[in-house]
Amino acid sequence: MKQLFTLLIAIALLSCNDHPHDHDTLTEPVLQPKTEVKKEINSRLDAWHKAAAETNFDIYFNIMTDDGVFIGTDATENWQNSDFKEFSKPYFDKGKAWNFTALDRNIYLGEYQDVAWFDELLDTQMGICRGSGVLVKDSLNWKIKHYVLSIAIPNENVKEVTALKKEFDNALIKRLSQDN
Repeated sequence: MKQLFTLLIAIALLSCNDHPHDHDTLTEPVLQPKTEVKKEINSRLDAWHKAAAETNFDIYFNIMTDDGVFIGTDATENWQNSDFKEFSKPYFDKGKAWNFTALDRNIYLGEYQDVAWFDELLDTQMGICRGSGVLVKDSLNWKIKHYVLSIAIPNENVKEVTALKKEFDNALIKRLSQDN
């Protein structure tokens, strides 16, 4: 009887599984070729930028997740999606949003092709900017969960730009230090 009990305990312990994807060993997830997934993501990002250029508010924000984040070029711009919608709506309504065109883009995929991250160089009204972000795949589409926009500054101009923004930066540093 003790041997049977020991055998049952051993079987129960061996059948416990603390590896979340081990159940997939019998049926590995079917993944698309990476080039196809990257084309899909590339098209999605182009559509997002096009929606802004054409001031299509609904399409633009439907390409972002409901809890998406947009980090703008100003150090104070950390927009949660609802706040970003509120800020952006007047620009879209006036037909004067922004127009970004990708010049170069690198896309990277997570192991299960449900998360991707990217960086891109953009032609914008501010000159060349860099965007980077994270996308997640919902049941149907890729959506932008986090996006960061930065103005690209040539290294040889950093000293002048740093001097130009010094007063603003010092005031913001002081305010943020007091808030913490």
